[in-house]
Amino acid sequence: MSTLLQHAQIDWDDQGRPHSRQYDDVYFSKNEGTDETRYVFLEQTGLAQRFAELAPHACLVIGETGFGTGMNFFCAWQLFAEKAPSDARLHFVSVEKYPLGHDDMARAVRVWPELAAFSEPFLAQYVGVHPGFQQFTFDHGRVTLTLLIGDVLEQLPQLDASIDVWFLDGFAPAKNPDMWTPELFAQLARLSRAGTALGTFTTTGWVRRSLVEAGFAMKKVPGLGKKWEVMSGVYSGPPAPAMAAPWYARPSAIGGPRQALVIGAGLAGSASAASLAARGWQVTVLERHDAPAREASGNPQGVLYLKLSAHGTALSRMILSGFGYTRRQLEQLQRGQDWDACGVLQLAFDSKEAERQGKLAEAFDGGLLRALPREEAQAIAGVSLPAGGLFYPEGGWVHPPALCQAQLNHPNIRLLAHHEVVDLRKVDDLWQAWDGERLLASAPLVVLAGAAEVKRFDACSQLPLKRIRGQITRLPLTEGSRALKTVVCAEGYVAPPRGEEHTLGASFDFHSNDLAPTVAEHQGNLALLDEISPDLAQRLGSAALDPEQLQGRAAFRCTSPDYLPIVGPLADPAAFADAYGVLSKDARQVPEVPCPWLEGLYVNSGHGSRGLITAPLSGELIAAWASGEPLPLPRAVAEACHPNRFALRKLIRGK
Repeated sequence: MSTLLQHAQIDWDDQGRPHSRQYDDVYFSKNEGTDETRYVFLEQTGLAQRFAELAPHACLVIGETGFGTGMNFFCAWQLFAEKAPSDARLHFVSVEKYPLGHDDMARAVRVWPELAAFSEPFLAQYVGVHPGFQQFTFDHGRVTLTLLIGDVLEQLPQLDASIDVWFLDGFAPAKNPDMWTPELFAQLARLSRAGTALGTFTTTGWVRRSLVEAGFAMKKVPGLGKKWEVMSGVYSGPPAPAMAAPWYARPSAIGGPRQALVIGAGLAGSASAASLAARGWQVTVLERHDAPAREASGNPQGVLYLKLSAHGTALSRMILSGFGYTRRQLEQLQRGQDWDACGVLQLAFDSKEAERQGKLAEAFDGGLLRALPREEAQAIAGVSLPAGGLFYPEGGWVHPPALCQAQLNHPNIRLLAHHEVVDLRKVDDLWQAWDGERLLASAPLVVLAGAAEVKRFDACSQLPLKRIRGQITRLPLTEGSRALKTVVCAEGYVAPPRGEEHTLGASFDFHSNDLAPTVAEHQGNLALLDEISPDLAQRLGSAALDPEQLQGRAAFRCTSPDYLPIVGPLADPAAFADAYGVLSKDARQVPEVPCPWLEGLYVNSGHGSRGLITAPLSGELIAAWASGEPLPLPRAVAEACHPNRFALRKLIRGK
């Protein structure tokens, strides 16, 4: 599966319409344009009625092949805004092999000024779009767009979703034969249910026959303009078999009131609360401190640092999707105060690191990362450096408390500070949160998001989470240090100034449980600064600084053995071992035993030093699990993050 992004190659005609060089075809017709979209995809699938009849908090899911210029999405969103109840949601999932670059996209969508209310918010978030699953959130969470960037026959098999309406679009079969295949139609059927509607421009005979063979009842209808006929249909085939083994299957929908508790108000808890609130859940966040982001999420500057693999590992794919999602969220915050897209430079500090960076530069496109010789790296950084390295132009720094606060600032969220949960009890269909003597709150859904503290609860007691102490040093800005223009990383990192100070860090201590900053670690951080840039160290006057007088902050990172976060529904540990004990004798067995879920209990933890990148999207993953929506990550990546992975490995290894 390719990690390289290939943008659409566009030519423009004298009417300002885009023409694809890859497919030698236009993206939309000269005269009909949006009228064709509304007729073929909206009208033929009965979308207006479907939107109008949505139940409270219901979500209609549209799947599309070929996002192109986004016209179908904007028209569907416009109709949704006109017809759907105010508490309903729209989730639009679309595949695109060759996404338009930002400038081309802006030029294309502005052909339709009547859609500006929908296309302009999209353009504002059209950043960080790289291969894999890329999720966007609009209208305070009421509308979700998930772009699957890559070949349709690679992307759709990874999608875990139930589609209500298909827009079978894309360039014509004669122009794009690699897409219009039996494998595609089989995926459409797999993701459909009885009554799923489909609309398409093409009436090619073998396409119609293939759709019928896949389970769609198809019919031709009169076309529009120069198009004599188009097709529509409804899925009437058998339901698809389960996509996952029972230990990774989706839990049943939660009954009762749409209420949730989130325990912990750091990055993971705030993101979980925001994603649930956007879906109509009334969320109570219980935080043991006096305010959000008081622990690892409370540093003044965190780095959007992408530690990727050239081999498309689950962690690398998670990071690529999470990075894009976080970047789009940050566009809504105050640049310069809450975050800055100043770029991140990872120095090639030795030959092994230089070799690793060279492989990454070959595997990913230059819009995500590029290798820079020392001279270019210094020009971008603004200070002298000991080496060149990899530059991530879309990276930067974030003030994590601002992101947490923005996520919690939703009318459906209530934050209760000084509420420490030490015990969870299930009474009837509600989880009760107790502080030992007092009932704090109750709800049918609970998300445990307190980093390593989740191990205090029985359901998480066996999760292999470990704490790693890290300390940052706050360095006062000097006139000379203003020259630093980008985050620079080696064994540690230093960020451009936020206000009147730089952030330098961070130490790694696997043994200490003391959160008081130490002089020794300030000294260690200053040594890291000397390795990153002796020039910057001199500009900051680090040799004259008294480590005993420096300000800093210590906190615990929480990480897992495989460095992936732990995100998803929780099962009863003892019942899980009983249900799947046969795996200890034969790991190939897949017992037809439903997973013994602790209904309504979820965890979002183990983000390590990557919380800014993985936690926000993990909130979406939690909400998708709980609300039955399309997962925002490939199914294999969601399984790689699943809490059951550890109990499963333990059984297979016979321990």
